[in-house]
This record gives sequence, C-alpha cells and structure tokens, in this order.
Amino acid sequence: MPPPLLVFACLVLVVLLGAPWPSGAGARPQLFALRARQMPARALPRQPSKLRFHHNVSLTVSLVVGTPPQNVTMVLDTGSELSWLLCAPAGGARNRYNATSFRPRASATFAAVPCASAQCRSRDLPSPPACDGASSRCSVSLSYADGSSSDGALATDVFAVGGGPPLRAAFGCMASAFDSSPDGVASAGLLGMNRGALSFVSQASTRRFSYCISDRDDAGVLLLGHSDLPTFLPLNYTPLYQPALPLPYFDRVAYSVQLLGIRVGAKHLPIPASVLAPDHTGAGQTMVDSGTQFTFLLGDAYSALKAEFTRQARPLLPALDDPGFAFQEAFDTCFRVPQGRTPPAARLPSVTLLFNGAEMAVAGERLLYKVPGERRGGDGVWCLTFGNADMVPIMAYVIGHHHQMNVWVEYDLERGRVGLAPVRCDVASERLGLML
Repeated sequence: MPPPLLVFACLVLVVLLGAPWPSGAGARPQLFALRARQMPARALPRQPSKLRFHHNVSLTVSLVVGTPPQNVTMVLDTGSELSWLLCAPAGGARNRYNATSFRPRASATFAAVPCASAQCRSRDLPSPPACDGASSRCSVSLSYADGSSSDGALATDVFAVGGGPPLRAAFGCMASAFDSSPDGVASAGLLGMNRGALSFVSQASTRRFSYCISDRDDAGVLLLGHSDLPTFLPLNYTPLYQPALPLPYFDRVAYSVQLLGIRVGAKHLPIPASVLAPDHTGAGQTMVDSGTQFTFLLGDAYSALKAEFTRQARPLLPALDDPGFAFQEAFDTCFRVPQGRTPPAARLPSVTLLFNGAEMAVAGERLLYKVPGERRGGDGVWCLTFGNADMVPIMAYVIGHHHQMNVWVEYDLERGRVGLAPVRCDVASERLGLML
C-alpha cells in the first residue's frame, strides 16, 4: 500500500491582477493577498547525507513565468539570493516529482545563461556558478541550512506580476531538488529576496517591501514597492547590521539586525552582549528569514531561554523530562499536555527579542508547537518554538516566519533598516485593500 499523502498548511500569496509593477518611490505598490491553504505533499528523493531538520510550513508566492505564461508556486525566502524553479525534463513532460514544475521548452522567452555571462561569474552565492564545458552553460548548485539542496543551470525568463511590464530575471532552472523532510515535501521553487545582486528584489529594483503574516485563515498581505503606510501601522525601526570588514562566516547580503537581549515575561535573561554579537569570524549574526519556519538561538542564549521559560512555565505545564528527545533534533524545551487539550497559551510567559530601536514579542499560541504523532502515555508533546542552533548546526541567530505572525515587517533597503509593528494582519490586509 502506498504511504498516505501528508497534508500540511502552506501560506499562499495570491496575486491581485491589475496593479502595476513598482518602479520608483512614487509608484503604486504591488499588493498581494496572503492566505492559509492546505496542500498535499508529493515525494521527492532524499539525499542521505543531508540533515534531518525540516519545515512543514512555508510562505509561498504564486507567480506567472514564461511565454505563454505558466503558473508556478515558489517559497518566499528573505534568507536566500538566487531564485530557482524545478524544471521539467527534456521532452516537455512534467517532472515526475512535482506536478507543478516549470516547462522551459514550452516558453519562447526562456534562455540559458552562457558561461561567458557576467551572471555566471558572480561570486555572491555561497557556491559560485561553474561552467559546464560540454554544454557551455552555467551550472549552479544550492544548499540550505535545513539540509535541502537543488542543482541545475542558470537561466533567464520573463516574470509577469500584475499589469506592469514583464520583468526578465535570472534564476536557477533546477533539474533536481532534495528536501530534508522525511516525507520529501517540496515546492516548485524558491523566490530569493535577500540583498544579493541576483535576488528577485535586486533584479526588480525594488527598494522596499513588506508583509504581514496572519495566524489564521484570514488574509494577510505582501507589498512590493514603496508605500506611505497608514497611521494604524506605526513602525519601530532597527538598522541593518553590516561589519566594517568582510568576515568569512558573515552573510553580507542577509537582513541582519543587532540582537541586544531576550526577555521572558518581565525578566531579562543574563546573557553577555558578546554572546549576542557576531564574533571575529562573523559567526553569530542575527538574520530575519521568511524561509525558515521557527526561530533559532545559539547555544548559550538558548540554554538561558530554556532554563527561564521552563521555570516560569512549571506551575502551568509539566516538563517532558526526556533528555534524549529533541523535535527535529533542535527543539528540546518540551512539555506534556493531556491528549485532546491545548496548553494555557494566554498564561504562558511571553518571549521578547530586543533590538536596537525595536522589539518582537512572541506570546500565546506562537510559543508552543504540538509534535505530530508524539505521545507519552495519555499526554501529547508540545515544544517551545525556539530551537538550539548549535544542534542543527547553524552558526547564526535566525528569526523564522512563525514568530513574524501578526507583525508588520518592512524591509527598507534605501535607508538600511527593518521596521516592526505588532498588528492584526487580517485587519491590516482588509484596510490596505481599501486604501491602496
């Protein structure tokens, strides 16, 4: 009997047609609706050497690519540069691993990037493109901290977003993709949104974008381009952090901010400033990443959070007390909750990340995640949604999209800053839909 399909929740961005592509400070911004949608998983081959850590929820955007247009679904990832699509093999057939793969041979505007191109000589990517001597095409291989990877060739095609002129952009046309999930969950591709030269943001000359992720089925919102936000969204800004000199382990094209402290309830954790700052190699930066589900803290900061959160939650929830258990090998601050019940979310202590000029509070239902299929007697297992980066391993603090729910997040590249404001995203979406 074939294994049943895993059904998981994906947040899907649906393009609202008719709005022009933003091209300058005075341009009308591109508006997207953000909705929760269940999508069935399809199996992909797994690379045995990859880490087991994975995500089961992603932010995805629906775009139109090629001529004639093809609809594709791509993970929205502010932590990656090069966009890529899983391309169907020669002959025009769909890729057998994903029914929504892109068909390059069916697009009249598709073009492979030659070895001599400046794009093929880019050194922005962690693994620079290489020349395939046999085909004279530019090959790319991408890997991610969660253990997923993809391989293929650099190409260009036109991306149509709204009613504006099509944008010709470079992307990876991938012949294979491996996902670290035990069920092999994968999307049709990835939309790279960091500050690198090959990112979708850079190629589209978009100097500001923002989003708000809803925690329920109501629509959230994504804005590409400049917008004078209404007064119900007073943003607090924190500057993007960039070291004066290049450092080997510092990602200079990520959206890095300065983490100054962590508070659990009203208690500030006694974490030395040196633990929260990048070291002399660049390891230890703090990145805002829409492509990662949960948040990761480096070992010393995580240990302090685990101890204090467990202490404050003890009167409300019994600890799992299983030293050998770690959900996805990184989440081991776990608790027992009677099966069929939910944790007392409103009474749990909030966890607040403190930045220079702004803060992000994680409270209520965003604090704990129920581990699927895990039981202890008559109890289910729920884990804190902050993971230990040292156990993955990741040499950085990463703020995932789960903790960005009901927070307006603005990436302002012109002024080098990230804006944050707590807001009900369903309300913001409704009001912005009327105002824009």
